[in-house]
Amino acid sequence: MTAGRAATREERWLALGLWVLGFVALWATESAVGFTRDESVYFYAGESYARWFQQLFHAPARALTDAAIVRAWDYNHEHPALMKELFGLSHLLFHDTLGWLRPAAAFRLPAFALSALVPALTFLLGSAVYGRTAGLFAALSFLLVPRQYFNAELACFDMPIAAMWLLVVYAFWRALEDRNWGVLCGVFFGLALCTKHNALFLPFILAPFALWRAWTTTVDRPEARVWLWRVLGLFVAVAVLYGLLVVSLGPDGFQRKFFLLSPHTLLFAVLAVGALGMLHLQNEVHPPSALALLPLATMAVFGPIIFYLHWPYLWHAPVDRTAWYLNFHATHNHYTWFYLGKLLREPPFPLEYVVVKTALTVPTSLFVPMVTGWLAFAGRAVMSLFERTKSLVREPSLAECLVGLNAVASILIISHPQVPHFGGVKHWFPSMPFLGILAGVAVTRGCEALVERLRVRWPRLSLAAVAAPVFTLLMLPALIGLVRVFPYGTSFYSELAGGLPGAASLGMQRQFWSSNVTAVLPWINEHAPRNGRVFLHEVHGLSFRDYQRNGMLRSDLQPGGPFDSDVAAYQYHQEFREHEFNVWQAHGTRTPATGLYLDETPQIIVYQRR
Repeated sequence: MTAGRAATREERWLALGLWVLGFVALWATESAVGFTRDESVYFYAGESYARWFQQLFHAPARALTDAAIVRAWDYNHEHPALMKELFGLSHLLFHDTLGWLRPAAAFRLPAFALSALVPALTFLLGSAVYGRTAGLFAALSFLLVPRQYFNAELACFDMPIAAMWLLVVYAFWRALEDRNWGVLCGVFFGLALCTKHNALFLPFILAPFALWRAWTTTVDRPEARVWLWRVLGLFVAVAVLYGLLVVSLGPDGFQRKFFLLSPHTLLFAVLAVGALGMLHLQNEVHPPSALALLPLATMAVFGPIIFYLHWPYLWHAPVDRTAWYLNFHATHNHYTWFYLGKLLREPPFPLEYVVVKTALTVPTSLFVPMVTGWLAFAGRAVMSLFERTKSLVREPSLAECLVGLNAVASILIISHPQVPHFGGVKHWFPSMPFLGILAGVAVTRGCEALVERLRVRWPRLSLAAVAAPVFTLLMLPALIGLVRVFPYGTSFYSELAGGLPGAASLGMQRQFWSSNVTAVLPWINEHAPRNGRVFLHEVHGLSFRDYQRNGMLRSDLQPGGPFDSDVAAYQYHQEFREHEFNVWQAHGTRTPATGLYLDETPQIIVYQRR
């Protein structure tokens, strides 16, 4: 295993350059991107949270009461608060206080910082495990995927959780050689929990690697193996005791009796003190096995603590409100989604959905290397399990297995037929950096083979001389696709789909989240009557307000419905076809006044009352 290699000075500078490049690109282009339904909700929540921080500074006693906290933090409490806190504080500083940025840009700034972290971390991890060429391909190609670039522009959680997931995995890998990273892994995991609930799956993905590393390094060290069993025994014992409490008290009783001075809290304290204390003693006997287990202990201890501390909404009723939050996502609504000519309304959903959707939305020149790289890894892994084929391949290291598993972990989770299927591809973004690394490996192997062949004629030919044009050849179609569809990222479909027209013919969701309406706002501003009512289909009421306060929609216009509006902008959704029929009846016309047509595919259709 390439165990936790630190980045070289040159690699750190390159990673910083990638971060700056990503941040500047996102900032420079954000003004064209519309406000998704979720984003305006987070704008509003962020402002509310920022006002509470102001109250905390001026009147701390009043701000810390549960009434004041609920008043400020109850809105959108179905999601953790970290990113909304950053959005709100950024808006407070850069717009309200300094006046440097328009409201939307000020809200989005923290999202740019987190999104730009993905290429930088992808480069560091890919370079250490597979070499700089593979790491650089993965980093440069990540934001060239149009849907990933679009989501990176938004003050939402999907790209930040992808960044936090990658950061936790990187810290876990570094922790195998550096105790400080073991501590940071727990801190980063806590921050990931504060970003989005996807992070709850991370311990289950990382634990097998930690246990295998600890087990294999203690094969010839019986004393260290004893300490390993003691640490594992503590975790198992605490888990069993928690299980007995649930069985004896019942789920409701377990939740009701979980308070500060209770067996529940005592068990957590025992786990925290016991695990960290045992690992300290184990480190004196055998540091490698202690380092392997340290991330698990810090994640178990720091994760819940940081999650509780970051969210004032939990402070007065942590158990009940955390239980509500977890139950909300465990029983999440199923939103209708159009897929291959069928409206998916409820489970079971098609098992192949995530793979097909990825194939149809990632530029083909990048998707094919992803598939090739992962299949090559999986093939080596399978062949190395059997004596007959083991000698034919190089057995994957644990570092490669860590990348390979994370490349499909989110995809496998979302692929379950009972898991809600909506939101395009954003729910499995945490897999995409790792798939990018494997794509980089496939491309690099191809370049190396080509160099070997060409050196017969040109002996001094370098890998860079071949990799540069190959990278350009593979990334240029993605860049062209990104530029052509921008800023309407949710509409992008790849060459495998036949582009946007092909996807429409296949019966795929044309767009979602309502942000494409920006294309018709200039026409509405010019043609809507003064103080007129405008029906922006699928646009949240808060988004209507945000378009106005960012100068994108006239301030005199009022939100209306399909029947009472003077102008109606219908966003093409198969599940909402009746809205367009209603507009036809109410407006007395079926002839569009204008619209957004991407490659002649209707996206937004505008009607004006006769």
